[in-house]
Amino acid sequence: MAKRLTHLDEKGAARMVDVADKIATVREATAECIVRMAPDTLRAVREGTAKGDALQVARVAGIMGAKRTPDLIPLCHPLPLTSVTVDFEFVTGGVRIVTMARVTGQTGVEMEALTAAAVAGLTLIDMTKGVERGVYLESVRLLEKSGGRSGTWKR
Repeated sequence: MAKRLTHLDEKGAARMVDVADKIATVREATAECIVRMAPDTLRAVREGTAKGDALQVARVAGIMGAKRTPDLIPLCHPLPLTSVTVDFEFVTGGVRIVTMARVTGQTGVEMEALTAAAVAGLTLIDMTKGVERGVYLESVRLLEKSGGRSGTWKR
């Protein structure tokens, strides 16, 4: 039997989940995305583009994206994030972005970590589109979450 979607009430109407009775705990989530690009574009990212250091701009954008998650995802709770990190790894055919969001609160930060990864990736596309039009995001996904009643989950 499938579990009920928590953001829908018994009649199927959208709702924000009530977390008032949950205990505030340290919650953390890690997500990733891969930005695929041609070798010449990857080289330009390593060396810096005409727009500057693309990775540093993408890092700031990812952090800002995590902070704005409830403005983008309608039923997300606004959270007092205590930490957001955005890291980059050059991989064959692109850049892997790994993000982490942390909060002490009553609900998880999975969407904040995922939003950080996606926004950082989209920013990297914006920074490189003058070099290559075909740059794209791949595998935006949650890697791990911890805290709260459901405990730890790892991909």
